[in-house]
Amino acid sequence: MFTGIIEAVGTLKGITPKGEDISIHVEVGKLDMSDVKLGDSIATNGVCLTVTSFTTNSYHADLSVETLKKTGFAHYSVGDKVNLEKAMLPTTRFGGHIVSGHVDGVGEIVDRQQVGRAIEFWVQMPSELSKYVAEKGSITVDGISLTVNDVRKDAFKLTIVPHTSEETTIDNFHVGRKINLEVDVLARYMERLLQSKTSSEPESRITMDFLQQNGFA
Repeated sequence: MFTGIIEAVGTLKGITPKGEDISIHVEVGKLDMSDVKLGDSIATNGVCLTVTSFTTNSYHADLSVETLKKTGFAHYSVGDKVNLEKAMLPTTRFGGHIVSGHVDGVGEIVDRQQVGRAIEFWVQMPSELSKYVAEKGSITVDGISLTVNDVRKDAFKLTIVPHTSEETTIDNFHVGRKINLEVDVLARYMERLLQSKTSSEPESRITMDFLQQNGFA
């Protein structure tokens, strides 16, 4: 489990083919590795990866062919910057939103504009994800917990403040860049609960009226 609050920006130092899979070597920048153990999870551009070996300033992780198909890693090269976040602890301050590190699809930056000190991006998303994205809702972009500021059909707008640009890879985003997207997990659970009304499963007491009355929709 992650929060989408980036702890450090790392660098891809190596990409090694392993049959159809790959192994990556990530230099971690300012990420504190003192409490990392073999098998720990580190979100790398929003993808939950398992540490297979590590040093005080880097780690290795394996990516399956399925991960390569579902994420932007198929487009990455040695030297690329990546957002890093270690799995949250029970004592961690929850500053973002619930992030699983399981990428739902790959989006594309289609517009970038400077607006005052902020940067506005429009992101094209896979059409099947559009129903989960709402104005003022949360979405994870390359591991970063962000707020959706506008939605138009299969695209959404992000407004990025200077601090976020300075502490993540967002300042490197350009038109045409592929980015990993994870929708808010609460939206998926809401959909599943509502679907149960039309299935053979026992009817759920959670309805759209109940969600609206209690401030969830």
